[in-house]
Amino acid sequence: MSSRPPRLNAVAYISATQSPILVRTFLPNKQDDLKYHYIAHTSLDVIEERVASSTKLGECYLGHLYSMEDLAVYGWIAPSKIKIVIALALTDTFIKDQDIVTLFKALHLAYHQALSNPFLRLNVSPEVANDPAALIVAGNARWKSLTKRVDAIGKAVNEAP
Repeated sequence: MSSRPPRLNAVAYISATQSPILVRTFLPNKQDDLKYHYIAHTSLDVIEERVASSTKLGECYLGHLYSMEDLAVYGWIAPSKIKIVIALALTDTFIKDQDIVTLFKALHLAYHQALSNPFLRLNVSPEVANDPAALIVAGNARWKSLTKRVDAIGKAVNEAP
């Protein structure tokens, strides 16, 4: 067995209205970006099933959602119904759930810190300012701080010994 932790290939944030907030890949080949958008969207069906059948109230970590080709996909749903999906490269390494939960907590904190920015709501109409889902547009320049935080987390995970 390899002692190297699995590689984080992608992170996707999905709004409560099923719209992508951010899909970030950590691969040099940018042609795979569409693949990870597909993975994020297909994860929504599995997340919906898990949430409907869950008996644990307040449980955010949804566990391993599915495997696809050379990827293992994991899910997290925040109390605000924001979904976070990560795609890890499949390896022979045993992955502890606690390590995945720690990663999700860091990603959730990055989202929370970006959303807590008081300047995020500037230059928007009052009816939109009160609806976080309306502020969420994939690739919106307002989400630069989230992108930077996610990139830092991805770099830390992928450069771990």
